[in-house]
Amino acid sequence: MIQMPQGITILGSTGSVGESTLDVISRNPDRFRVVALTANRNVTGLARQCAGFDAEYAVIGDASLASDLSDALCERGCKATVLAGPEGLAEAATLARSDVVMAAIVGAAGLEPTLKAAQAGKKILLANKEALVIAGHLFMNAARDGGASVLPVDSEHNAIFQALPADFARGLEAVGVDRILLTASGGPFLDLPLNEFRHVTPKQACKHPNWEMGRKISVDSATLMNKGLELIEAHWLFNAGPEQLEVLIHPQSIVHSMVAYRDGSVLAQLGTPDMRTPIAHTLAWPERIEAGVKRLNLADMTDLSFRKPDLGRFPCLELAYDAMREGESLPVTLNAANEIAVEAFLQEQIRFDQIPSLVARVMDAAERLTIRDLADVLETDAQARRQASIWVKQLND
Repeated sequence: MIQMPQGITILGSTGSVGESTLDVISRNPDRFRVVALTANRNVTGLARQCAGFDAEYAVIGDASLASDLSDALCERGCKATVLAGPEGLAEAATLARSDVVMAAIVGAAGLEPTLKAAQAGKKILLANKEALVIAGHLFMNAARDGGASVLPVDSEHNAIFQALPADFARGLEAVGVDRILLTASGGPFLDLPLNEFRHVTPKQACKHPNWEMGRKISVDSATLMNKGLELIEAHWLFNAGPEQLEVLIHPQSIVHSMVAYRDGSVLAQLGTPDMRTPIAHTLAWPERIEAGVKRLNLADMTDLSFRKPDLGRFPCLELAYDAMREGESLPVTLNAANEIAVEAFLQEQIRFDQIPSLVARVMDAAERLTIRDLADVLETDAQARRQASIWVKQLND
């Protein structure tokens, strides 16, 4: 029986995850066809991708650039239909011709289209942390009610998914899981003296020792906020309580995460640090396909080390634990404040060591609210961003 290629929509195709997804697709052209590609403002990159993969739809998040995108597509002889703005992203996420949606828009901007994909019952490859961090129960309920399947693309969550039994949805205790161990590289400043944190530059913070990532996520990795967000994500993906989630520093980034079982067994997923591995795994699941990834040579490894994270060095991790334990609106506040703080740092408006203190200030001052719907999420997000922006301005005065 001939298998028809799966239709793919990539939300955030010009970012690092989007580019890696297209690379995997190019290696398996008989299995996948690109239906829609989206970007926020990168008109040139989006037009290049749409022409190269014969996309049916090209979607630009910034609606003011729709005309520029049309011109760029025309220059390349690409006949993709142009959609724009939040409505265009939502439409791309729910296209009937797409079987799979890669959710790779960075930040809270990716929440609404990813939620739409869940409601439409798509197979969602989840690379957008914020969908779960700021709207965990809303998103998981939407996926359940819409009949969507959610496969984690983050290397850590994908590793956990691979190390868990197939019926883990029955409950971690029911399948003998004691705890989930998320590994973290520790970023570029793992051993940097604390008194030098105030002098860290954006260029230094964006130079990850193992992974090629975008600027925002690279800074999050350097503060360990990225791992904090992943804790909250794992809480929702695997229905794990805070006491079942642990972070270990693993500088080599070879063991991507582990699952510890009641009988003393620990199952780990290992691999070269390359996002194409979890992308390929989720694209083809439950099958395996070529990803173009360099094979791991175990004989060449001389050191695989682990240590507990120093919360004094990485206060963002403790802030995330606090937000996960309290739940409701606090993870929304955490994420929004961090996005403002990281952008301010990248714009050299605040110091690197001021990122966690700014986030903590916003969290301390935030009103605690019950999250009932998307409107509550967006209002909490907006309030936190306003407060964080005020703190940024005060730090500059």
